[in-house]
Amino acid sequence: MERFEINGNSPSGLGARVFEILRSDILDGKYKPGESLVEAKLSEKLGVSRTPIRDAIRQLGAEGLVKIVPNRGAVVKGITSKDIKDIYKIRMLIEGMASRRAAENITPAELDELRETVELEGFYTEREDVEHLTRLDTKFHDILFRASNSQPLTHMLSTFHHYLQKARSASMSVPGRALKVYGEHKAIFDAIEARDPDKAEMLTTKHITNASMNIDSDADI
Repeated sequence: MERFEINGNSPSGLGARVFEILRSDILDGKYKPGESLVEAKLSEKLGVSRTPIRDAIRQLGAEGLVKIVPNRGAVVKGITSKDIKDIYKIRMLIEGMASRRAAENITPAELDELRETVELEGFYTEREDVEHLTRLDTKFHDILFRASNSQPLTHMLSTFHHYLQKARSASMSVPGRALKVYGEHKAIFDAIEARDPDKAEMLTTKHITNASMNIDSDADI
């Protein structure tokens, strides 16, 4: 049973935590498109009342991950191959901007965090540890978004990364891709450390383009 503890008594905080769990499970394929999300079952599984479940489902609907069907309730929509193509196109347009701003605004603490992340990527790339590398890939980009010092960019790009988690994990498993990702991340880090916004933007845009070419968007997602 997947019960969990919540710090504080805020219903909105509890609903947000339930939302994060359900969104992750949908994006990771634990709930398939067409599958119903039954409030009573989810309440029992997570050990919470139906109110935060209902709040979470409402938010999932707002993000387009579920739809409300008469007599069935919330039904999973998930992410389609078209969604993946669209997200990569948008990332190509704006993620370079985040790296440009990171090169201009990154703090010493954020730079140290980014350096450590890249070093760990090198360590786990040698060991072909896809699970750790996928988490480090997320962390690398999250640091860049945060260092951009732009709340709209951070929110939008972080959400996109969540939506692509299954596709990104599959991509990292492709032979040779992890080593290329490490090299691309290392080059982006070097540009940011050198405070070179033009190069950081160019390398990041190229990195996202390479990632999009490595995704089989027609595969089962």
